[in-house]
Amino acid sequence: MPLSSIFRAKSSQQEQSLEIDNPANSNNGSTRSTEARVEMLGLISAFFVKYELAITSQNMATVSAALSGSHPGLAEAFAAREISGEPIDQRWLDTLARLEPDGHSRIAEVENLIDKFEYALMRFAQTARSIQSETSDHRGALGVHIGALAEKAKAPSDAADSIQEILDLSHAMLARIEEVETMMSRSQHETEQLRESLAKARLEADVDHLTRLPNRRAFERRLVSATIEAVAKGEPLSIAFCDVDHFKRINDRHGHDAGDRVLCSLAATLHEQGGGNCFVARHGGEEFVLLLYGLGKEAAQARVDAIRRVQSARRLVNRDSGQGFGQVSFSAGVTEIADYGDMRSALARADAALYRAKEQGRNRVEIG
Repeated sequence: MPLSSIFRAKSSQQEQSLEIDNPANSNNGSTRSTEARVEMLGLISAFFVKYELAITSQNMATVSAALSGSHPGLAEAFAAREISGEPIDQRWLDTLARLEPDGHSRIAEVENLIDKFEYALMRFAQTARSIQSETSDHRGALGVHIGALAEKAKAPSDAADSIQEILDLSHAMLARIEEVETMMSRSQHETEQLRESLAKARLEADVDHLTRLPNRRAFERRLVSATIEAVAKGEPLSIAFCDVDHFKRINDRHGHDAGDRVLCSLAATLHEQGGGNCFVARHGGEEFVLLLYGLGKEAAQARVDAIRRVQSARRLVNRDSGQGFGQVSFSAGVTEIADYGDMRSALARADAALYRAKEQGRNRVEIG
């Protein structure tokens, strides 16, 4: 069913749902609600099959939000895409997510929460060390006094019984202090381990598990910091999207494991050839993104094109079958980021340039 028809159907369903408020229609409303959910699941499934999309959490969230009408902006984008006849594919879905205006703010919120958690752990560790130190000092002083009292308790006197009671209480207090000191020492050790684990998890969350390059999350943060730094220094900053040509054909002919090795090979080429002033990340699927420090868009195009020529000249072989992959090339779109407010627009320009490179025969670099 065309998306435009789905949206008209959704509007009709919303009008019909008003009848559910009538108690007499409660049973019918429940049945209709169940039927609507089943129908929506069917539409989503058919959509994934029709456009051969990977079933990922991000894709499911995007498609369901569009088809259900819960995200009007996405629904409008999907409908316009279908009407225009342009492809609805993984690259386009990634583009929708990439151009989402709230993306940076959500990442900033997560980073802020992690920072607060790390700060709380640090303060707790400091408090634990302080309490442990004070407890140790008190334990030592109390031990001295107990020793003095014990000497007095040896002399027969009317106060001996009272001194003994004080000694017993003091011994119990000393034992309790030692327990607290041990507990604080253990808590301090566990806190340090937790901080180390958090640091490792934070680092791992920034790494693409297949290529070991920084991932999209890391790129989003680097994009912001790099733009701010470039503007402050008055230096150019360019961005490039690179997409493997005919990657689906590689997967279909050689299998996904071989396709993964092709991605790893390209990742290595981009990293090695990019140079010290180039930040390379895997943006998703067969798409990579580069930030090129100190380079305007023409210079950035020349750099990316040089990488493209190196990659195109390589002849990769499927080690499982011994069969060659043929030429494994990529297309790219490059543009320059003017200032902080230009980031989203620059991403759109680079993405549009990448589309042009694909449309004009692939294995080329276009400027946006």
